[in-house]
Amino acid sequence: MELGSVVEFLENKIILVSGVTGFVAKVFIEKILRVQPNVKKLYLLIRAADTESAALRFQNEVLAKDLFNVLKEKWGTRLNSFISEKITFVAGDISSEDLGLKDSNLKEELWNELDVVVNSGAITKFDERYDVAFGINTLGAIHLVNFAKKCVKLKVFVHVSTAYVAGERTGLILENPLDELMAHLD
Repeated sequence: MELGSVVEFLENKIILVSGVTGFVAKVFIEKILRVQPNVKKLYLLIRAADTESAALRFQNEVLAKDLFNVLKEKWGTRLNSFISEKITFVAGDISSEDLGLKDSNLKEELWNELDVVVNSGAITKFDERYDVAFGINTLGAIHLVNFAKKCVKLKVFVHVSTAYVAGERTGLILENPLDELMAHLD
């Protein structure tokens, strides 16, 4: 696939996104809704007790951010209608098998319809309890892959890692401004 065709590729696609309330997923969701409004459906997996709570978290933790101002200006009073048409909230948890989905009809619907799965779910707190971080960051990825394997139309699985990597270096590793890095490459 050519890089320039990503927007075209997403047209009429059905996408599941995890980690919806995190930084990377917010940017991803906004970008899709802004540049490819003909995406067929975004299923947004949000850790919540039920669909209503998931929708509320989306409103408060995602849509309320300044990031969505361009969409708000573009759609105006029609934004809620656009969101309702394009987004389905899914209450679940990647740290559980089958994403914690209890509704067998919803699972079947996802398995039969999804074209793309984007895993952006993770715990990024460095002082999180090990079992919680392991359950989300490691088992969550495994659960999403296992869920995706059951998707009969799946074309793409994307795993976004929010890990900070420093390679083999040890000790305190300071970040350098980009212009300093670029000067060393010349």
